[in-house]
Amino acid sequence: MAATKHTLVALVADRPGVLNRMASLFRRRGFNIDSITEGHSEIPNLSRMTIVVDGTATMVEQVRKQLDKIVDVIKVTDITGPDIIARELALFKVKAAPANRSEIMQIVDIFRAGIVDVSQNSVIVEATGDEEKIDSLYELLRGFGIKEMARTGRVALSRGGPPAEKPSVRKKKKN
Repeated sequence: MAATKHTLVALVADRPGVLNRMASLFRRRGFNIDSITEGHSEIPNLSRMTIVVDGTATMVEQVRKQLDKIVDVIKVTDITGPDIIARELALFKVKAAPANRSEIMQIVDIFRAGIVDVSQNSVIVEATGDEEKIDSLYELLRGFGIKEMARTGRVALSRGGPPAEKPSVRKKKKN
Protein backbone atom coordinates (compact mmCIF):
# COMPACT_ATOMS: atom_id res chain seq x y z
CA MET A 1 0.00 0.00 0.00
CA ALA A 2 1.26 3.45 -0.89
CA ALA A 3 1.47 6.21 1.66
CA THR A 4 -0.88 9.10 0.93
CA LYS A 5 -1.97 12.24 2.72
CA HIS A 6 -4.85 11.57 5.08
CA THR A 7 -7.11 14.20 6.61
CA LEU A 8 -8.24 13.37 10.14
CA VAL A 9 -10.85 15.48 11.91
CA ALA A 10 -11.09 15.20 15.68
CA LEU A 11 -13.61 16.66 18.09
CA VAL A 12 -11.84 17.13 21.40
CA ALA A 13 -12.60 18.59 24.79
CA ASP A 14 -11.49 22.21 24.94
CA ARG A 15 -8.90 21.66 27.70
CA PRO A 16 -5.17 22.28 28.12
CA GLY A 17 -2.86 19.41 27.16
CA VAL A 18 -5.07 17.67 24.58
CA LEU A 19 -2.94 18.74 21.62
CA ASN A 20 0.23 17.61 23.40
CA ARG A 21 -1.19 14.14 24.08
CA MET A 22 -2.31 13.77 20.49
CA ALA A 23 1.00 14.97 19.03
CA SER A 24 2.89 12.60 21.36
CA LEU A 25 0.92 9.67 19.97
CA PHE A 26 1.90 10.62 16.41
CA ARG A 27 5.52 10.99 17.49
CA ARG A 28 5.57 7.56 19.17
CA ARG A 29 4.14 6.01 15.99
CA GLY A 30 6.77 7.71 13.82
CA PHE A 31 4.30 9.88 11.88
CA ASN A 32 5.18 13.36 10.73
CA ILE A 33 2.22 15.73 10.95
CA ASP A 34 2.06 17.76 7.72
CA SER A 35 -0.31 20.29 9.26
CA ILE A 36 -2.57 20.65 12.25
CA THR A 37 -5.22 23.29 12.84
CA GLU A 38 -7.47 23.72 15.83
CA GLY A 39 -10.33 26.00 16.73
CA HIS A 40 -13.71 26.14 18.42
CA SER A 41 -16.44 23.94 16.97
CA GLU A 42 -20.20 24.42 16.73
CA ILE A 43 -20.56 22.46 19.98
CA PRO A 44 -19.83 24.36 23.21
CA ASN A 45 -16.68 23.20 25.05
CA LEU A 46 -15.45 21.17 22.06
CA SER A 47 -12.71 22.08 19.61
CA ARG A 48 -12.25 20.73 16.09
CA MET A 49 -8.78 19.67 14.98
CA THR A 50 -7.83 18.97 11.39
CA ILE A 51 -4.68 16.87 11.12
CA VAL A 52 -2.96 16.05 7.82
CA VAL A 53 -0.56 13.10 7.94
CA ASP A 54 1.19 10.84 5.41
CA GLY A 55 0.74 7.09 5.74
CA THR A 56 -0.96 4.00 4.44
CA ALA A 57 -4.67 3.59 5.13
CA THR A 58 -3.91 0.75 7.57
CA MET A 59 -1.33 2.73 9.52
CA VAL A 60 -3.53 5.82 9.72
CA GLU A 61 -6.50 3.72 10.87
CA GLN A 62 -4.37 2.30 13.71
CA VAL A 63 -3.40 5.81 14.80
CA ARG A 64 -7.03 6.94 14.52
CA LYS A 65 -8.10 4.15 16.85
CA GLN A 66 -5.34 5.05 19.31
CA LEU A 67 -6.36 8.73 19.21
CA ASP A 68 -9.93 7.69 20.00
CA LYS A 69 -8.66 6.13 23.24
CA ILE A 70 -7.33 9.45 24.57
CA VAL A 71 -9.67 10.62 27.34
CA ASP A 72 -10.32 14.12 25.97
CA VAL A 73 -10.84 12.95 22.37
CA ILE A 74 -14.56 12.65 21.65
CA LYS A 75 -14.49 11.46 18.04
CA VAL A 76 -11.90 11.02 15.28
CA THR A 77 -12.84 10.59 11.62
CA ASP A 78 -10.66 10.04 8.56
CA ILE A 79 -12.36 12.19 5.92
CA THR A 80 -9.76 11.57 3.22
CA GLY A 81 -11.33 11.44 -0.20
CA PRO A 82 -13.01 13.52 -2.88
CA ASP A 83 -16.05 14.42 -0.77
CA ILE A 84 -14.37 17.06 1.38
CA ILE A 85 -14.02 20.80 1.19
CA ALA A 86 -10.48 21.76 2.21
CA ARG A 87 -9.00 25.24 2.38
CA GLU A 88 -5.87 26.96 3.61
CA LEU A 89 -5.08 30.58 4.44
CA ALA A 90 -1.69 32.09 3.57
CA LEU A 91 -0.05 35.44 4.11
CA PHE A 92 2.94 36.42 1.95
CA LYS A 93 5.13 39.45 2.59
CA VAL A 94 6.52 40.21 -0.87
CA LYS A 95 9.27 42.64 -1.87
CA ALA A 96 7.50 45.30 -3.88
CA ALA A 97 9.21 48.30 -5.39
CA PRO A 98 6.93 50.89 -6.97
CA ALA A 99 8.04 49.63 -10.39
CA ASN A 100 6.66 46.10 -9.92
CA ARG A 101 3.63 46.68 -7.69
CA SER A 102 1.17 46.71 -10.57
CA GLU A 103 2.48 43.33 -11.77
CA ILE A 104 2.08 41.90 -8.26
CA MET A 105 -1.44 43.33 -8.07
CA GLN A 106 -2.37 41.64 -11.38
CA ILE A 107 -1.16 38.26 -10.09
CA VAL A 108 -3.06 38.77 -6.82
CA ASP A 109 -6.24 39.58 -8.76
CA ILE A 110 -5.91 36.49 -10.97
CA PHE A 111 -5.77 34.32 -7.83
CA ARG A 112 -8.68 36.18 -6.21
CA ALA A 113 -6.37 37.03 -3.34
CA GLY A 114 -6.01 40.44 -1.72
CA ILE A 115 -3.38 42.91 -0.63
CA VAL A 116 -3.93 43.60 3.06
CA ASP A 117 -0.93 45.84 3.78
CA VAL A 118 1.38 48.09 1.80
CA SER A 119 4.67 49.61 2.93
CA GLN A 120 7.50 51.33 1.05
CA ASN A 121 9.34 48.09 0.25
CA SER A 122 6.72 45.36 0.50
CA VAL A 123 3.10 44.27 0.30
CA ILE A 124 1.33 41.58 2.29
CA VAL A 125 -0.87 39.30 0.22
CA GLU A 126 -3.68 37.24 1.74
CA ALA A 127 -4.90 34.16 -0.11
CA THR A 128 -7.44 31.46 0.66
CA GLY A 129 -7.94 28.28 -1.31
CA ASP A 130 -6.83 24.71 -1.78
CA GLU A 131 -3.18 23.81 -1.33
CA GLU A 132 -2.49 23.76 -5.07
CA LYS A 133 -3.76 27.34 -5.46
CA ILE A 134 -1.62 28.53 -2.54
CA ASP A 135 1.44 26.69 -3.93
CA SER A 136 0.90 28.21 -7.40
CA LEU A 137 0.57 31.73 -6.01
CA TYR A 138 3.70 31.19 -3.92
CA GLU A 139 5.68 30.12 -7.00
CA LEU A 140 4.66 33.27 -8.90
CA LEU A 141 5.33 35.64 -5.98
CA ARG A 142 8.66 33.99 -5.25
CA GLY A 143 10.09 35.68 -8.34
CA PHE A 144 9.61 39.06 -6.65
CA GLY A 145 11.17 37.88 -3.39
CA ILE A 146 9.24 36.48 -0.44
CA LYS A 147 10.35 38.18 2.78
CA GLU A 148 8.04 36.15 5.05
CA MET A 149 5.27 33.60 4.69
CA ALA A 150 2.69 32.10 7.06
CA ARG A 151 0.31 29.26 6.14
CA THR A 152 -2.43 27.87 8.35
CA GLY A 153 -2.46 24.30 7.11
CA ARG A 154 -5.58 22.50 5.94
CA VAL A 155 -9.01 22.99 7.44
CA ALA A 156 -11.65 20.63 6.09
CA LEU A 157 -15.25 19.49 6.39
CA SER A 158 -17.11 16.62 4.74
CA ARG A 159 -19.20 17.75 1.80
CA GLY A 160 -23.03 17.74 1.88
CA GLY A 161 -25.03 14.82 3.20
CA PRO A 162 -27.18 14.70 6.31
CA PRO A 163 -26.12 16.78 9.31
CA ALA A 164 -23.48 15.05 11.40
CA GLU A 165 -24.58 13.56 14.69
CA LYS A 166 -23.61 15.98 17.43
CA PRO A 167 -21.65 14.15 20.10
CA SER A 168 -21.98 15.26 23.68
CA VAL A 169 -18.99 15.82 25.91
CA ARG A 170 -18.51 12.57 27.72
CA LYS A 171 -16.01 11.35 30.23
CA LYS A 172 -14.10 8.30 29.14
CA LYS A 173 -12.78 5.91 31.71
CA LYS A 174 -9.01 5.90 32.07
CA ASN A 175 -7.56 2.43 31.57
